[in-house]
Amino acid sequence: MKTYYKLIKKPFFGRFMVKWKNPLPEESQNEWTPVSFSSNSGAILKGLYASSKLDTTKATIVLGHPMGKEAKGYYLKHGYTDTLRHNGYNVFIFDINGFGESEIGNFFYHRDIVSAGKIAKKTFPNVPLGYLGISLGGQWATIAFAEDHDYEFAIIESAANTLEDFWVKFPTANTVLKIMGFLNPRLKKKIRMIDRIKDAHSLKKVLFIYLDSDEFIKNNAGELFSKAIPLPSEVHVISNAKHAQIPKSPVRDQYFNTIVSFFDAQIKTQIQ
Repeated sequence: MKTYYKLIKKPFFGRFMVKWKNPLPEESQNEWTPVSFSSNSGAILKGLYASSKLDTTKATIVLGHPMGKEAKGYYLKHGYTDTLRHNGYNVFIFDINGFGESEIGNFFYHRDIVSAGKIAKKTFPNVPLGYLGISLGGQWATIAFAEDHDYEFAIIESAANTLEDFWVKFPTANTVLKIMGFLNPRLKKKIRMIDRIKDAHSLKKVLFIYLDSDEFIKNNAGELFSKAIPLPSEVHVISNAKHAQIPKSPVRDQYFNTIVSFFDAQIKTQIQ
């Protein structure tokens, strides 16, 4: 079955399914604890976690990576994990199935996100649990939040409203997607993000971060998600950055401040 999934996924993710390399220097890698866990996607997932660098821990944040060879290393390389840990947050990163060090499973990536949350909660049981997902890790989280999840607040960044919206710019993958949808219309409906987010629950608030001009995502995607989700939410729009590359942009500092401020606000709300 894994061979079958690998073959079907190749038009979508083939160039990203490579051997994973940790971007951190060896001395920094020692701060992280490796973890393996089963996902209902049928795969064994690989992750890393590290504790807050402050004496008082605010919460644990699970990070769902965008599509790319870096997989969970995206967050290590671009400053997310350092920023969160220095601001009082435990961090749990993992490779979605088929990426990085994780095994290949089925196409239900939201199950990986649900499973990661449950393991993170067991690892750090006495603090709240939040989520940050970008592009791939954000899009599938919109379905995960409609399942039996453990997250209490979340940030979704640059996520398309549907698979079709994202893959339309990639002819081969888009053709395969259309064929799969034609052969299994019930499955197509089950993983339509803009509809599934209507069943999201148990989150105190969701922040949608989007770019004012994104070559892969419709400009109003964040607004559509915010209107569809039956939970408190807001949309934050960023300029002068490219898709999944905000840490490389001139607004890097403001961006990280927005993330930390949102998470801090959710913690304060729980304490009050």
